[in-house]
Amino acid sequence: MVTTVPGSDILTSGLNMISQSLQIPVIIFLILFAIFAVLTLGSLVSEYTSRKNVSANLIEQLIYSISNANSLEEIKEIIKNAKIYESQKVILIKILRSSSLTNDSRQTLARKLIEFEENKFAKKIERTDIITRIGPTLGLMGTLIPMGPGLAALGAGDVNTLASAIIVAFDTTVVGIGAGAVGYFVSKIRRRWYEEYLSNLDALADALLDKLKQ
Repeated sequence: MVTTVPGSDILTSGLNMISQSLQIPVIIFLILFAIFAVLTLGSLVSEYTSRKNVSANLIEQLIYSISNANSLEEIKEIIKNAKIYESQKVILIKILRSSSLTNDSRQTLARKLIEFEENKFAKKIERTDIITRIGPTLGLMGTLIPMGPGLAALGAGDVNTLASAIIVAFDTTVVGIGAGAVGYFVSKIRRRWYEEYLSNLDALADALLDKLKQ
């Protein structure tokens, strides 16, 4: 004979009510994640077409050119004509204009300008990182939630309800894993691009700061 703990039926019913009430929000979020994943993939393609091929040789030449320049105006022209990103040029020009500051203040300014760029990229990657982590979790929730009523329907011989629950479970799993996979792919590619961007910016900023010390 199976004994039940007093009040366990109420707790079980409460848990069941909470889990079933989450099904619609989970499906809505999965749909939003799927739409966001498609849009993010499109923005990645657009970003790829607008990327500049900044090679190590180009950065090396720019460092030599900045170090060997004879005046601030010459350095400014070197930066303006360089085949680097416009946002990198803006930061380097701001550092160049800070020649009236002390060395410490100029280095602080350069560090903050680069940190602003890092934060901008970090926020952009965070969005896809959220999809990467939460997408599969929501997919798993969407799989388990309908299986409760589905198994109950199986016990009652209701095959149609069971089939409907299994379809929902499979669909949410596929959408969750798919959105997570797209988010992981986009984050991986963008992280590599942004690390290269910031590395080049750091090298050019250091060369410019060293020149301004002279």
